[in-house]
Amino acid sequence: MRFSSQLRRLKRVNTRYFAAALLLATVTLVNSALADDLGVIGPVYPIAEHDLLAFIQAKLRAKADSGALETLMREAARRATDGIENPPSAKLSKATAARTYYFDPSVVLPDAVRDADGKILVAAGTTVNPLERVSLSKRLIFFDARDAAQVKIAHEFIEREGTKVKPVVTGGSFMQLMRRWKQRVYFDQQGTLTKQLQIHAVPALVSQDGKRLRIDELP
Repeated sequence: MRFSSQLRRLKRVNTRYFAAALLLATVTLVNSALADDLGVIGPVYPIAEHDLLAFIQAKLRAKADSGALETLMREAARRATDGIENPPSAKLSKATAARTYYFDPSVVLPDAVRDADGKILVAAGTTVNPLERVSLSKRLIFFDARDAAQVKIAHEFIEREGTKVKPVVTGGSFMQLMRRWKQRVYFDQQGTLTKQLQIHAVPALVSQDGKRLRIDELP
């Protein structure tokens, strides 16, 4: 009985040694194969990276020689000029009847206004009307420069009121009007002001009436 158990133990030991020896031999063979020069199997090409700057310069020279570069530059200049002359405009209706309404610029502060020391100057939830502190010194006339009739109405106001009214273009080229009238003309970029003042039709004249803004649509 004792002899049989010793024999089984010896077989397990021999099996472990055999497995370890087989693993060692396999690793040795793999390392040896990797270290050997296997020769050239296929065509060999040198590794080369193109100089990006040289590539771009070559493309530019080719376009310059063909005249394509000059065409691209003229097109870019035309788009830039057109963007300045005709910036994005607001979509507003044309006033068809005289109408007067009022706009209250009051806002409710969502957060408290504090000074540099953290002291609360105006509490959160307070209603503030900017016209209580700053008045609208000049009237504003909004009009579409693409409509000759609206341009005429705006120009008549300017000639009559002089510097007391500011022309604000909602569409068309304000640059052309500046050159024609030889004075500053403003542009309502993407309808920012007309949206805030809730103006839906032009020409419209904006003036201060107490703590509100009066808006007159001028057909």
